[in-house]
Amino acid sequence: MRQGYSELTDLVLQATGIAKSFGGHEILRGVSLDVERGELISIIGPSGCGKSTFLRCLNFLEHPDEGTVRVEDVTVASARHWRRSDEVQAHRLRAHVGMVFQSFNLFPHRTVLENVMLAPMQVKRIGEDEARAIACSLLEKVGLAAVKERYPDRLSGGQQQRAAIARALAMKPSVMLYDEPTSALDPELSEEVLSVMRALDREGMTQLVVTHDMRFARAASDRVLFLEAGQIVESGDPDVIFANPREPGTRRFLRTLL
Repeated sequence: MRQGYSELTDLVLQATGIAKSFGGHEILRGVSLDVERGELISIIGPSGCGKSTFLRCLNFLEHPDEGTVRVEDVTVASARHWRRSDEVQAHRLRAHVGMVFQSFNLFPHRTVLENVMLAPMQVKRIGEDEARAIACSLLEKVGLAAVKERYPDRLSGGQQQRAAIARALAMKPSVMLYDEPTSALDPELSEEVLSVMRALDREGMTQLVVTHDMRFARAASDRVLFLEAGQIVESGDPDVIFANPREPGTRRFLRTLL
C-alpha cells in the first residue's frame, strides 16, 4: 500500500523488547517494532539472524523470554512461569493474527474447502453454511474456486500456499504473518502467491513478511527491516534500503543477493 502509506494513522501491532534464547544462545535481543494498519513490511537478513523466531514470538507460537506484544486491544507479556490466564490472553491475541508457513501445513485428509472452513467452525463456532460461504468467497479471491474439492496432494505448491492464505484469512485477522511463504516454490509458483499478497495489500491488509525475495521486498513493501544478530539494525523505505543502505551489515548482505 505504498501509494497511501502517508495516510496511515493507527498502530495495529506493537512489539516491545522481545528477547529469546535457546540453550543459552541469544536469538533475539530486545527487538521492538510498531506496525501501522495497512502496512506491508518485509523482514530480511541472513539465515539464523532471528527473523522467523521474531515472527513466531509475535503470536506466541514461541514464548519470548522478555517483552510484550500488543495486537489491536490485546496485550500479552512474557512470563517466566506461564499460567493458564496467560495462555487465554495469548489465544485472544492469536484470534487477530493469521500465520502462513513455508510448509503450507494443510490437513492432508481434508479437501481445500474443508481446510478453509475448519477454523471458523471450531474456533469461532460459525455454522457450517456460513463457514462454507466464507471459504468459497476466499477461495475465489485466491484463484482456487475450481479446485476447492481437491485434497492438498492434488495441488501444486503454489496452489497449496494460496489455500493456506485463504485458511488464515477465514479467521478475519487484523495482521497476516508470512514465514518465507515462497522459499519452497519455483519462480512461477512463487509469483502466484506473491500476486495474492499484493492484492491483499491493495485491500489494506496489514502484512509482515519474512522473505529472501528481494524483488518483492523492494517493489511491494512500505518498509523493509534488516535483522542481524537478533536486532533490527536498519529500517526504512525500500528504495533507500536497497539503493543506499546506511549500515555496513545491510550493505554486505545485499551484495551477496543482488
